[in-house]
Order: sequence, then structure tokens, then C-alpha cells
Amino acid sequence: MSNTGFTHDSSKLLSLTRETLSYARERGATAAEAEVSEGYGQTVTVRLGEVETIEYNRDKGIGVSVYLGQQRGHASTSDFSPKALRDTVDAALSIARFTAADDCAGLADAELLATEFPELQLWHSWGLPVERAIELATACEDAAFAVDKRISNSEGASVSTQESHFVYGNSSGFLAGYPSSRHSISCSVIAGENENMQRDDWYDVARDAADLVTPQSVGKRAAERALRRLDSRKIATTQVPVLFEAPIASSLLGHFVSAVSGGSLYRKSSFLLDSLGKPVFAPHVQLSDLPHILKGLGSGAFDAEGVATQARVVVKDGVVQGYFLGSYSARKLGMRTTGNAGGSHNLILRDTGDDFAALLKKLHRGLLVTELMGQGVNAITGDYSRGAAGYWVENGEIAYPVQEITIAGNLKEMFLGMDAIGNDVLKHSSRQCGSILIEQMTIAGN
Repeated sequence: MSNTGFTHDSSKLLSLTRETLSYARERGATAAEAEVSEGYGQTVTVRLGEVETIEYNRDKGIGVSVYLGQQRGHASTSDFSPKALRDTVDAALSIARFTAADDCAGLADAELLATEFPELQLWHSWGLPVERAIELATACEDAAFAVDKRISNSEGASVSTQESHFVYGNSSGFLAGYPSSRHSISCSVIAGENENMQRDDWYDVARDAADLVTPQSVGKRAAERALRRLDSRKIATTQVPVLFEAPIASSLLGHFVSAVSGGSLYRKSSFLLDSLGKPVFAPHVQLSDLPHILKGLGSGAFDAEGVATQARVVVKDGVVQGYFLGSYSARKLGMRTTGNAGGSHNLILRDTGDDFAALLKKLHRGLLVTELMGQGVNAITGDYSRGAAGYWVENGEIAYPVQEITIAGNLKEMFLGMDAIGNDVLKHSSRQCGSILIEQMTIAGN
């Protein structure tokens, strides 16, 4: 593919990175690293049959970190002119001179840097004309209104296409980058009228537009979800099993990743300190970090420091096998980087063989959660309390929608109480899992 949509081609990004690193060495830096990036995109939103917004974005920037021994300074600019690049390096050096030395500061170990760069098919240019984007968004919203006359309003349907490329280099000799893309279709609608109104949404996202579902199916799904929530009730406070629907179940994985990431661990601000080799989840939980999935939303041959990524099992039979570490946090902990500077890659939670209907049967009587609100999670204690909406389940079947409730528990107990994991996996993000059944939580209602 050619970088036809970019203002600067990949050779220009390589040249800018080399020049920045070279100047940093000339100015006395003992080590340096730089990343040059550029991105552009287009987002069209249609609401009630009319074009509401057409947004274009084009961004570029360069960030440089320099080291004077183990004193570090960082600066960035969006100006690619030679003078601006030199000024940015000089600014980073000035910061470094006034920064205290840190024994753990420095580039990633040279022997860990990536030397092989598999083609992971992360860039698929859409070349979507704005007129066609408007047609797709209109078709999406029209499909939602066509489902039922009770779909009374819309928050809009959007079609977005984003493409970017970057080059990262450091003074250990690493220099590499690649282009990537991310395209999406979304729709949010309102069902009902007067006091009885509910909203819901749906979306799809993919590296390749050819892998997106149709706009009509996105609109239809959004409408169906909004309609199902009509006539929601409140329920009495109780303790019951809770089933997290797949679109929000991945947030539980996010809390785990945060708790076993280097920054939280060395700052001792995690409820999962010293959890390596210990059972944190139910025995059937298997979780892997897979960075080389073709078209994966979290795929990459190397992390933010140039360290080679590798597939690894993070949780096996419920036992934590590894943390998420970059070079700095690894040194702080006396460990070795896991190639996760910048976060997790494609986090895949294996299902227990249950489809959604089977999960409802296992739930039997309890709450199906389809929406979470608020950020009531204590990273240090694991205490979990969030506003929620969803459906009450009786005898393994959805009975009626519920709203204005709070679900509460502790993540330690919730992880150990993962009774089942569905095979209804969504690929909307880099964290992929099906619906998750938790043994018991407190529901605060009336």
C-alpha cells in the first residue's frame, strides 16, 4: 500500500526521527528516543435525517525523551521544521538537567528490542467520500426508525474513518513504525414518549471497513435494545448473581489489567499486590495477551519502547502468570519488561462453552446488567460500586427491564466468583470476552 492519504510518507517520518536522535547526541544526550506520528480522519453524524456534523481531523507530532545519565527530560511539538525539532530537543535537555537522577530511568534493554516485524494487516484505507459516509449514516438511522414506531427520537448515527502512521526510534539503534486504521459505525436512539422514554445504542469497529457489519444492522440493534428497556422498574435491595453482558463485561478485564500493571504495583496502589503465582480468578479462567492477531485492535510487533511483543498466558486456571510491565516499572519491581509499555495488547478471555441462553439458565434468578454508570471503583481496596441498568431474570428467562439501581461488591470476590464466561464474544475492542456471570453481588434498589 502507498501512504497516499498522509501529508508525510513513511520515509519522511524515518528521516525526522533520525535527525532528532542525531541532534540529541550532538547536544550531549547519553541516550534518546523519539516518536513521530501523523493521523487523519473524518466523522459524519446524521440526526433525524439531516447532516448534523462533518468533522475532519489531521494531527501530527513528535515527542522526544533524552537522558543525561539517568536524568530524563521530555518535550514535544507539532511543528516538523528543523528549528522546531532542535528547540524541542534542547527543551528536553534543559528539563533533564533539572531532574533528579532515577536509577530505573533509561531506554529498554537493547537485547529485548524487536528485530522481526510481521505483517499484521493493521492498515486498511477506506477512502470514504463524505457523500457516501452521509448515505451510510442515514441508512443506519433509517433502519433504527423502521424497527418500531415507538422509536421516537435519535441522538444520531455516525460513520468514522481514522488512519495514522508513526515511527519510533532510539539511540540503541531501533527504528521502525507502521500505519494503522480504525473505522466505526454507531447509532443511538430513544424509544417511547413522555415519562416512559429509554435510550440505547450499538456500534461496530474494525481495522478493515470490509469487516464492519452493515449500517442497517447497527441501527436495528440500537433500536431493539432501546425498545427492550421500555417500562423499566426499580427493584428491592437484594443479593443475587449478576450477569455482565458482553459489551460491558470487558470492563472487568480492564480493572484487572490496571491492578497488575507496573505503575499500580510499584506505587502500591493496587488491590492485587504480590498476586503473581496466586489464584485471583475462579479455576476455569484462562486469559491471554496476544499481540500478533491479524487486524487485531491491540496488535503490534513491538511496544511503545520498541520491545518485541510476544504471546503469553496472563492467567492460567485462575492463577496470575504475569504482570503488564514496561522497562521502568519492571526495574522498579526488580523484574523484566513484558513488552507492555503502553498497555495490554489483544486480551482474550476464553469462554466456558456457554452461549448467552445457557448463561441465563445458570443465572436462574438475578440481574442481567447491560449498562454501567459512574466510576465507583477503588483501585487500592477493590471495592466496586456502580450505577447500572439491565433486566431482572426469573427461572432463567428475562422477566422485565430494571433501572436506577446500584451494583456493589469487591473485585477480589467478583474475580473468584466468575461462575461462567459466555461464547458471545464481541470484537469491539482490544479486550475480548463474552458475557460474564458473577456468583453474587449486592443490588441496591428501593
